[in-house]
Amino acid sequence: MIKKLALILVLTMLLGGCAGMSYTEQRTLSGGAIGAAGGAAVGAIAGSPAVGAGIGAGAGLLGGYLYDRYEKYHGRD
Repeated sequence: MIKKLALILVLTMLLGGCAGMSYTEQRTLSGGAIGAAGGAAVGAIAGSPAVGAGIGAGAGLLGGYLYDRYEKYHGRD
């Protein structure tokens, strides 16, 4: 029960914290989170989820930022 309440609290704080972010910040953060999750999954298969998450997060942050630059260059924002 306590774990569920803690999870709900953390999720609420994360979602509320993203409310005032710019598109660049949102895309960079989303890329980092998706990269970390994917990297952790691949790392778990390879035997080191923490290293995979770190590498995935870095790649995701860069990818999210570059995607934002692409969208702004093409006038979609």
